[in-house]
Amino acid sequence: MKRFAVLPALLLFFSMAHAQDEPSVSAKRDVSPTNTEDARITALEEQLRTLAGEVALLRSELKELRQSKSPEQSSGPQVLLASAHPEPGVLSSSPSPAAPQAAQTQTFGGASGNAKLLNPDISLIGDFIGTAGHNNVSPGPSLELHESEIGLQAIIDPYSRADAFLSFGETGVSVEEAYITFTSLPAGLLLKVGKKRADFGKVNTIHNHALPFIDRPLVTYNLVGGEDGIDDAGFFLSRFLPAPKNWFLEGSAELLRGDSDDLFHASRRRDVSVVGHLRAYRDLSESTNLDLGVSYARGHNSLGSNFLTNLYGGDATIRWRPLRRAIYNSFMFRTELFWSARDQLSPTVPTLFQTQHAFGLYSYAEYRVNRRWTVGGRFDRSGHATDAHLTDSGFSGILTYWPSEFSQIRGQYRFGHLATAPSDFSNANEFLFQFLFVMGAHGAHPF
Repeated sequence: MKRFAVLPALLLFFSMAHAQDEPSVSAKRDVSPTNTEDARITALEEQLRTLAGEVALLRSELKELRQSKSPEQSSGPQVLLASAHPEPGVLSSSPSPAAPQAAQTQTFGGASGNAKLLNPDISLIGDFIGTAGHNNVSPGPSLELHESEIGLQAIIDPYSRADAFLSFGETGVSVEEAYITFTSLPAGLLLKVGKKRADFGKVNTIHNHALPFIDRPLVTYNLVGGEDGIDDAGFFLSRFLPAPKNWFLEGSAELLRGDSDDLFHASRRRDVSVVGHLRAYRDLSESTNLDLGVSYARGHNSLGSNFLTNLYGGDATIRWRPLRRAIYNSFMFRTELFWSARDQLSPTVPTLFQTQHAFGLYSYAEYRVNRRWTVGGRFDRSGHATDAHLTDSGFSGILTYWPSEFSQIRGQYRFGHLATAPSDFSNANEFLFQFLFVMGAHGAHPF
């Protein structure tokens, strides 16, 4: 406020000085007019105009400041003035009361806002499954809380972020994924360190709650290590690669400890496993895209360090999602093929070394009928990694209802033609239902 009080005084001073100087200047000009005196008069007039402009600007700023002040802020000076000047006829020997504290203090939420920055995004996803029907080969429980996943995700600093997903089941707790991602490495590299689902195909990278069906395909259980798949601790390196026009290429190379359920087993420290994946993506139109990939994995199996398992995979996905109506109508078709080469001993001649070759695939199609309903179907066929003479097949029909983006209700009919011996099969007819719910901020899964 001192700034606003001094400037009018300066303006008054320069005005008086100019008024006093005008007669003398005029006399001098009458007596001996010179260019110097004209220049001084012009300079003083310019200074006066400048000061007048600054005063006008400061007045406008003061007006805006008064208008922007809240009622609580403007009530403070009024209370102080009323207490300093009591009503006529009232004597006051004591000091005037101070303004209320509510008019002098403000809470901006800065402290609480900064505290939230130190907390990660926390989410909880519940997955409840029920099964009815008969399955003599691999029966499941009638009702179970299949999985409760807690996610903790946060940006650590400008160079890295961390993600951790803990899985709570009826049999215990496990770390599904927990890794740190370094995003600012040279040469465009992206490095993840920790435990993570390997980039082998498509379905291996997807968490259970993000699958478009309740169970995993038969080929996952027979060739790719079961429900957990290739999920191990290690280093995960990826990079975008130069590609032809309109193509997106990404390559990844991963070095893992070598323990992935029934697929890989490390008997020694040096029995590590490796995974490689190459992905190609292209937009075919504004609403349609194509996603292709090839994968390779190699590691030691449960028979010992001298026995290896090589796994090859290929995947193809085509999506149709119109930009203006994607939440109402969409279509996706995906297929994955796997080929396994597993070293083992012959079941008939225990001393004979052999390699079992098994092939498997699944194909899935899904159509979103409207905003709430989705229908889909899946075909399965897979050999067994340990016995190529055994082949399972089956199909499923899936219906999903979305009450909102944070919950799903899904039903699935599943038929399986399951091999128990080279010439013996058992049919399974089952109905599965699933309830999913999401709480908190859960980050998006890889596309």
